Amino acid sequence: MDGAVAVGGVAVAGGAGAAGAGATGAGGAAAWARAVAPSKAEVPTAIAKHPNAARVRIVLLSFLFKVRGASLVQAAQGAIRYDLAVEEQTADVVWNRIEALVRAQPGGVVATDGDGTLWSGDVGEDLFHAFLDHGRAEPPALEAICRQARVHGQSDAGTGVDVARRIHAAYLDGRYPEERMCELMAWCFAGWTRDEVRDFARDVIDRGGLAGRLHDEVLGVLGRARAAGLPVVLVSASPVAVVEEAGSRLGFDPASIVAARPTFAADTMLPDVERPIPYGPGKVACLRARIGKDTPVYAAFGDNAFDVHLLASAGVAVAVRPKPRLRARAADVPGLVEIAQAR
Repeated sequence: MDGAVAVGGVAVAGGAGAAGAGATGAGGAAAWARAVAPSKAEVPTAIAKHPNAARVRIVLLSFLFKVRGASLVQAAQGAIRYDLAVEEQTADVVWNRIEALVRAQPGGVVATDGDGTLWSGDVGEDLFHAFLDHGRAEPPALEAICRQARVHGQSDAGTGVDVARRIHAAYLDGRYPEERMCELMAWCFAGWTRDEVRDFARDVIDRGGLAGRLHDEVLGVLGRARAAGLPVVLVSASPVAVVEEAGSRLGFDPASIVAARPTFAADTMLPDVERPIPYGPGKVACLRARIGKDTPVYAAFGDNAFDVHLLASAGVAVAVRPKPRLRARAADVPGLVEIAQAR
């Protein structure tokens, strides 16, 4: 994008070449300043008109700290950092870009995250909380959950559900790794049979009001992709049982779903997962294992920071109602756009 947006009296350059780190404004001054203690708060500060009528959102990823000597233009210590300008595009524009890539290089796929992208909320969290409220921790799960608690400095006192709740609270507080939490949510049913887990996941989705949580702007693009004969792959770090149940209601069969898979001995779940799980760079690794290393990924859709690698691997990288953590890493995804919400 050419031109600039006036934000708080500061000219913020709008082009891709001027929006990233080290971009300069008039006289060589940096167009953004780095924050020492940024928060997750996001405050939209301006919406500018692109010369081609595209809407651009400038996102401020920090509270306004009063810092002596700090400048909104120069990268002084403690100054405010303005994130990369991300262009908002309609579903029609996104689809037209995908079509152009298909014509140029046939034989590819479209990939999408699930939680927060195809639907609001997180079906993996829904499943885990149902496990805590209504499930049972069998001895193999109890032993593994308690071991996880001890390794990460948590108490292993109480029932398996008690300890699992404690671990989840530590995760929310930043004291338990997110990827390990995704794994635990997949294997916490250790000792259950496949059918028991599948039935439990079906009940969770039945009760969760999935139909009222769908993001139509993405589903419309995916519907056009399917109508054009393109494979669409759902890539999620949530447990495979609940992702398959949710995905089946949106036209995904098990062969088109990549998710966190627990291991089994015969028909009984074990307290472990197949690694890597589709989290962070594991999303790309697991997708490639399914589609092949040379298959083009025309587009990818995601909403959070752990989708960055998947988004960056695609020809068209599309943020869907992005969380602050993804907005903060926009510069890590060249060409990232945000799809306009369905009205």
